[in-house]
Amino acid sequence: MPLTSDADIARLLRETRTVALVGISDRPSRPSYGVMQTLQTHGYRVFPVNPQITGEHVHGEYVWRELAQIGEPIDMVDIFRNSAAAGAAVDQAIAVGAKAVWMQLGVVNEAAAARAEAAGLKVVMDRCPAIEIPRLGIERIEPAAT
Repeated sequence: MPLTSDADIARLLRETRTVALVGISDRPSRPSYGVMQTLQTHGYRVFPVNPQITGEHVHGEYVWRELAQIGEPIDMVDIFRNSAAAGAAVDQAIAVGAKAVWMQLGVVNEAAAARAEAAGLKVVMDRCPAIEIPRLGIERIEPAAT
């Protein structure tokens, strides 16, 4: 079952240090742009992923084509893709050994969630960490060692 309790979601956010943000946009008007900035402000190391803008930089971070290129441990994959496309991102998250997948507001893919859970990943669907962090009172985390 995807995480739904405040306590479970807060625990995940407190344990997470690195986030791969799949579907990042370089346009300030897009939600993914603001969410990445919010995550960075709270101490998370964010790896932006978008094949359409690979090699560019968003909020000072290199944009990767796919999760497999990052080459560093990923605690959580935050997915800014539609529900149908989220499955491919979940499969990549499983393949790279991520600990959790987080599907953004409006993104629900039960089959992908089941695959992630079967592989041992924690799953959150139809929520936004940039909303949950202040709502749950998550303090700034200690960043991951780089």
